[in-house]
Amino acid sequence: MKISVIGAGYVGLTTAACLAQIGHDVFCSESDVEKLAKLQNGIMPIFEPHLEDVVGFARQSGRLTFGSTEEAIDRGEAIFICVGTPPLPNGDADLSAIEAVARAIAKRTSGYRLVIEKSTVPVQTGSQLRKHLSVHNTGGLEYDVASNPEFLREGSAVEDLLHPDRIVVGVESPRAAELLRDI
Repeated sequence: MKISVIGAGYVGLTTAACLAQIGHDVFCSESDVEKLAKLQNGIMPIFEPHLEDVVGFARQSGRLTFGSTEEAIDRGEAIFICVGTPPLPNGDADLSAIEAVARAIAKRTSGYRLVIEKSTVPVQTGSQLRKHLSVHNTGGLEYDVASNPEFLREGSAVEDLLHPDRIVVGVESPRAAELLRDI
């Protein structure tokens, strides 16, 4: 399956590398131009045990590539949103990056996409994501929204993702559930 991961931070890069490791064709995007250049040249922007080896193997096998968010949106049948959600001054999560990705997906894409929210977010973010996809849908996008929260621990993120003790998903359609099972 062609999977896109938007955001190459801690969660996104680990998710992309491990999904490629298990056989998926993964395109990972990063909006920070310097970080993207490093990834495209095989330089790791973060340290996590075993991640450099997994990324290197996945790149060499041709199952992991890096580029722009626009390319990621165009390529992925399933799109994992792994962007930052830093706290606002009042303590709420800043969901503006998720909203921007939803707008871009809705405006660039047609056909079916499974949009999977993986960033750390409050309850009901899936409903907001669905609303943004619907309001900005200009090209005939058909979609399902799913939630797949991460449970990665620093220092064992690769192991946590490849051998999870639990996988949590939230879906509203049988199609989305089947695709997530396949992933």
